[in-house]
Amino acid sequence: MKARSGVVRLLVVSVLVAGVASGGTQVEPETALKMLRAQEEQFEQKVVEVTDNVFTAVGFHGANTSMVVGTDGVIIVDTLMGPSSAANAFKALRAYSDKPVKAIIYTHSHGDHIGGARAFVGDEMPAIYATESFGSAEGVNEVVNPIKAKRNVRQFGRKLPRIERTNRGLAPAGTIDHDRGEGFLPPTVTISQSGHKAVIAGVDVEFHLGPGETDDAMFIWLPKEHVLFAGDSFYSTFPNLYAIRGTAYRNVLNWSVSVARMAEFRPHYLIPGHTMPIRGEAGAVAALSDYSEAIRSVYDQTVQGINEGKSPDQIAHEVELPRHLKDKPYLIEFYGTVPHAVRAIYAGLLGWFDGNPTTLNPLPPRLKAQKVAELAGGTQKLTDQMVSALDNEDYQWALELSDHLKWLDDGDRQLARKGKIEALRGLGAREYNAPNRNYYLSYANELESGQLREVWF
Repeated sequence: MKARSGVVRLLVVSVLVAGVASGGTQVEPETALKMLRAQEEQFEQKVVEVTDNVFTAVGFHGANTSMVVGTDGVIIVDTLMGPSSAANAFKALRAYSDKPVKAIIYTHSHGDHIGGARAFVGDEMPAIYATESFGSAEGVNEVVNPIKAKRNVRQFGRKLPRIERTNRGLAPAGTIDHDRGEGFLPPTVTISQSGHKAVIAGVDVEFHLGPGETDDAMFIWLPKEHVLFAGDSFYSTFPNLYAIRGTAYRNVLNWSVSVARMAEFRPHYLIPGHTMPIRGEAGAVAALSDYSEAIRSVYDQTVQGINEGKSPDQIAHEVELPRHLKDKPYLIEFYGTVPHAVRAIYAGLLGWFDGNPTTLNPLPPRLKAQKVAELAGGTQKLTDQMVSALDNEDYQWALELSDHLKWLDDGDRQLARKGKIEALRGLGAREYNAPNRNYYLSYANELESGQLREVWF
């Protein structure tokens, strides 16, 4: 942990001191790549011996799977995306114990944690533990699954060519996905109350409800070993309080409270749902405390801005992590971002309307584009401004201008499309936030190949 943390911290500090960053997660292309490559040490494929009888397989898919060795069997915590990746991880874990699997525990219902369970089952069917509300993680917005699936592919860069791949912020870029979900086994034991205790294979296990990334999440505490399994409520990057693939509101306040409760156990070993385990009481407690504080700070600042009558866009550009948390290696915005979180909190608490009557019934995009062109001095002037912005590497502005130009009947829509592709690639090259980077580059490729025909083209 220390070596990797030092590399990334030095990179981030050097970026801030040099003034390279223009805000958000945009830096010089070389810096973005260095930071993402350094983060990859968090999910290199390996089995980590966390402590005497606890082992975590990292990097065999996007998430982690862990094995706790007991007297007459083992416990598996989370099971990856599908049986192929799970079988590969289990084979590596079997170097440490060949005892039968007595129990499987799902920390929450996201597919990359539950889809490989069958690979861990032998002659004896184990008990499978989950919360009573298991399965509620994404059910509320199933009606929009078709578009979520497309956006998921972009967020994780699943179709990016090898030369454009980096990683997913908390997971490797290339994972085995053809059999996703095929090894899922339904829970047989449900946990309805926090603090439920069980002895499994001679190991004392406590189950604690802990809503965070999902409402059906729980964290697992091994009191004798001082080991805490956090699931996806903690991982070494700023959390995805909102996922750009599209999610229902994730209760940010509950997430902060859950992580603060984890810190109260003062674990000596912290095993996240993704990225490397953290060893040592001081480091584990500090990470959880900082994580909870960071989430709560973003929430509190957003609520303050809301009550001051500010718009979500204004608040998103104003909220920052407290200074003492900004360079913490487990809070760098490799996966989630503060601006995305702010907008999600705003919408989750207050809905889409920002209170400004100007935005109550805005002009339709085509009419607005016509008026912007008139303001610029005509369609050709607007086109020249887009080209000039590209030449000056002002990629966000070029992207916004291209979206106006594409609506204009007297405009060069092919040039607008090419301008959008160039702007997306320029932004993507400068992103160290992996989902943003992957989305920019994936969208550009879809436009260029003709796979994506935007509704206005």
